Amino acid sequence: MKLQSALVSICALALFATPLFAQSSHVMTKEQQDALTPDAVLTEFAEGNLRFSQETITKRDHSAMVRKTASGQYPKAVILSCLDSRIPIEDVLDQGLGDIFVARIAGNIVNDDILASMEFGCAVMGSKVVLVVGHSNCGAIKGAIDDVELGHIGILLSKIRPVVAEARTTSSDRTSKNTSFVELVSQAHVDHVVAEIRRRSTLLANLEKAGKIKIVGSYYDLETGVLTMKK
Repeated sequence: MKLQSALVSICALALFATPLFAQSSHVMTKEQQDALTPDAVLTEFAEGNLRFSQETITKRDHSAMVRKTASGQYPKAVILSCLDSRIPIEDVLDQGLGDIFVARIAGNIVNDDILASMEFGCAVMGSKVVLVVGHSNCGAIKGAIDDVELGHIGILLSKIRPVVAEARTTSSDRTSKNTSFVELVSQAHVDHVVAEIRRRSTLLANLEKAGKIKIVGSYYDLETGVLTMKK
């Protein structure tokens, strides 16, 4: 009886250790990356976000993907996202290991180091898209609106303040308590960052003019999980 009980326990453990669903271990190859177009990548991201927002995200075997990508990577895009902990960008776009480069910084601002990273991702590593991701209820946007000065935070927020100053609204309440104003500035800031990337990086601007990449803004809704590409 003891032997029978032990065998039952072992079988039960094996059952729980075995995944009950198929897991993808596919990783991007150089040939697949070369065959991609910027529009195809953006379509894939839109479809991936739909799966995320509908809670049907792809199940992945990350252990296998770690091993497969150890010798090389061929990402589809460079993503500039906010530092915000509520935006797990790989999940939001339903992407796996090796699929995207991600630069995360408060307020999704752009600086020389991030521009260099984008240039590396596209001009050297072959990525097809630069995607800027802004989001609702952004603390950095609120801080810039309220003129927060604290350590180095004020230096970062100074890159957002020009957008705040230019924001046009019929309301006289230009504070972070005005959710409509925060939304207006957040959306405008994404457009500003996209324009700054084109203005400050001749390399990326020329790649876009040649049709090799696209530089696109987007906006993520924290409440719905939906990411909307900006036109």
